[in-house]
Amino acid sequence: MKIPHFSKIHNRFKINGYHYNQDDLTQVAYNFIKEGAAFEEVIGVFLLDWLDASETITIQTSGSTGQPKKIKVSKQAMVHSAVRTGEFFDLQVGDRALLCLPVDYIAGKMMLVRAMILGLDLIIKAPKTALDLSGQSFDFCAMVPLQAQKTLPYLSQIKTLLIGGAPLSFDLRQALTKIHPNCFETYGMTETLTHIAVAKINYPPQPFCLLPEINITTDSDSALIVDAPHLSDTPIHTNDIVNILSENEFQLLGRKNNVINSGGKKLFPEQLEQQLGTALAVPFFFASQADVDLGERLVLLVEGTNAIQNNIETALQDVFGLDKLFYPKEIIYFNTFTYTASGKIDRPSTLKKLEAL
Repeated sequence: MKIPHFSKIHNRFKINGYHYNQDDLTQVAYNFIKEGAAFEEVIGVFLLDWLDASETITIQTSGSTGQPKKIKVSKQAMVHSAVRTGEFFDLQVGDRALLCLPVDYIAGKMMLVRAMILGLDLIIKAPKTALDLSGQSFDFCAMVPLQAQKTLPYLSQIKTLLIGGAPLSFDLRQALTKIHPNCFETYGMTETLTHIAVAKINYPPQPFCLLPEINITTDSDSALIVDAPHLSDTPIHTNDIVNILSENEFQLLGRKNNVINSGGKKLFPEQLEQQLGTALAVPFFFASQADVDLGERLVLLVEGTNAIQNNIETALQDVFGLDKLFYPKEIIYFNTFTYTASGKIDRPSTLKKLEAL
């Protein structure tokens, strides 16, 4: 597939069923800004940025791995990313794609870019948690887990569904395994222009498989390094601890800054959360506190009150059995966690609440 220059708009590109060339699209963008809803105004601003003469565009990171920041990325790199996704998922000119993510962040922006470059018919809906897709069908869509959870009755109407941006709960993974044969969990970040690897959603979870022309290594701490010349001139160093299984597959263990060293044993909170999530439905996460003997001790933070203490203890016993290494030294209850704008638990901010108690 020939990779077009970023300024070219595919002649089969549609928004909500209507063809738009580059001149038309400029007017659509102005209309979104002047007359549209808040989410449409953001789309309009991005379209104008995309259509201008600059070779770069400014992107806002989500803040899930630290303070939100703005970075400049190459438009041509975004085109390369769009084409690779189209090839991997066999997207065809004229396919119907659903944009239901906010265009404030890279995942929503890339849905627009894919549609413009690949000639998709893009249906735009307000980025609500619960989507009404009755009587509609789509070839391609990306959602966050909460949207997928709230839109389960309609997901079979989407041929290929990508889910990313936050971990999948056990219940959602089980449900998707049963109802959707072509649903993928994605791995990526703003710096990689969304996904560079995907995993078919099954239980137990499958390893991530790299998209074409992506190479990976790790540093001395087993943190993932992504080498993708079509996306970035330099390798992208991540904070994600991985186990590389082959040149094309890896297992995600957790974030480097979340790893807990307790008595010389490394514990990965994300792995423990994935396991405990099979028995616990309330929001929770594992963290550490300083400990004189262990260096760091494992604690469990739960959104709720100690009225569910018995349920928590039963879940821990059911999942971890007699392995006390994985038992928290303390269970700490919060009325409400702090969440990021994209709906993820904001661990650092929630832990700051703990320090203030």
